Amino acid sequence: MGSELLINVTPNEARVALVEHGVLQEVHIERRMKRGLVGNIYKGRISRVLPGMQAAFVDIGLDKAAFLHASDIMPHTECVADVEKGNFVVRDIAELVRQGQDIMVQVVKDPLGTKGARLTTDITLPSRYLVFMPGSSHVGVSQRIESEEERTRLKEVTQPFVDEDGGFIIRTAAEGAGEDELRQDASFLRRVWAKVTERRKRKGSTLLYQDLALPVRIVRDFVGTELDRIQVDSRSTFEELKHFAQEFMPEFEEKIELYSGTVPIFDLYDVENEIQRALGRKVELKSGGYLIIDQTEAMTTVDINTGAFVGHRNLEETIFNTNLEATQAIARQLRLRNLGGIIIIDFIDMLSEDHRARVLTSLTAALANDRVKTNVSGFSGLGLVEMTRKRTRESLEHVLCGECPACKGSGYMKTVETVSYEIFREIIRLNKAYKADEFLVYCAPPVHASLSGDDSHHVAELEVYIGKRIRVQMEPLYAQNKFDVVMV
Repeated sequence: MGSELLINVTPNEARVALVEHGVLQEVHIERRMKRGLVGNIYKGRISRVLPGMQAAFVDIGLDKAAFLHASDIMPHTECVADVEKGNFVVRDIAELVRQGQDIMVQVVKDPLGTKGARLTTDITLPSRYLVFMPGSSHVGVSQRIESEEERTRLKEVTQPFVDEDGGFIIRTAAEGAGEDELRQDASFLRRVWAKVTERRKRKGSTLLYQDLALPVRIVRDFVGTELDRIQVDSRSTFEELKHFAQEFMPEFEEKIELYSGTVPIFDLYDVENEIQRALGRKVELKSGGYLIIDQTEAMTTVDINTGAFVGHRNLEETIFNTNLEATQAIARQLRLRNLGGIIIIDFIDMLSEDHRARVLTSLTAALANDRVKTNVSGFSGLGLVEMTRKRTRESLEHVLCGECPACKGSGYMKTVETVSYEIFREIIRLNKAYKADEFLVYCAPPVHASLSGDDSHHVAELEVYIGKRIRVQMEPLYAQNKFDVVMV
């Protein structure tokens, strides 16, 4: 069994699962009301210039202003004078843009958490074989095409398509493609760019170009990979993919199938349950060890533990084998959860330098299958492995989950005992500051049960201490750490 894509489409949501050898590796989710912005091109307006950050905020019609750094302002845009384009260096942001200026930008990172979208003025339009770069005269070739002969051939074929409108990057999927196929791609991209420039003439902040819907975009981006089949459970999406394949990737057309089974498509290969497990902190290893994955705004940490795995030889071998197994699980979880940014891996301490080197080699090899760029910097002085993974879209957890209303995202709640003592302190504070005949406490059911039961003697002692009556009333809708003290 090889690789296949499962595409589940409902009126409000599209989900795509990549399954390799019967195991879920990637999940992509797009909701109609929250479509990803990466790849979208906007005509925006500079709302604020921040010289101290070498950046500017750009209004592109979203709730949050988008972020444009000086290093993302490219030399072939309207921000840079013609005389500077030959030898462009990053200059002061105040010299490149001004407040109120209209500017064409492309989203390179979706809004993440409290941060707005990240922008660039280096516009690119992708198709099957080529990526169009407006304003450039360059022809580049994907590094994944290793044959120098093929790289030279593709450059020679593509060079005549370059004119004053822009140049091209030749994608990995173009390896072996003929001149006619590349010409059709170039022609298609020029038509798209013509529509973008036409829409740019409109006034105000405008969406000039929106990337393809998730199912079509994923199929386009997976060209060049070894996919055995693509199963779709929506007839309209199936026909859309068929039409797209006929025009741009005819060899994929036969692999696209309409799924008509009675079992939901995401129940195949246990995909639905795998998604639920990917939202948990703990990942079990087959040996009995486990991973603990914690995602924060600053970074993601992965901790490895031997758990129930005791090994068969000695402690060092047990630790080494657990770490070795963990490398495969970590690589899969990074893809499955779409974790990006800084990632710190706390392997179990190994005394042997050979074991460390082999674990690092295993991790690097496991990450080789990841389509997202990763960089592993090796063990630090504290024995931690530091790595990065390019982040452009929200993680699976951020797409599917929201902040807990009780703990506000901390992952912890105050204990019943802690809340009880806070209530006592609040009563004492109010008693000193104001005159009241008695106090009425509204609190959550667990706290009410404690104050009315085992800890009722504490309430009685406080009544004697302040000389006032205290009544406790349960509020079923209150979270455990919420309470109100009312003076009566």
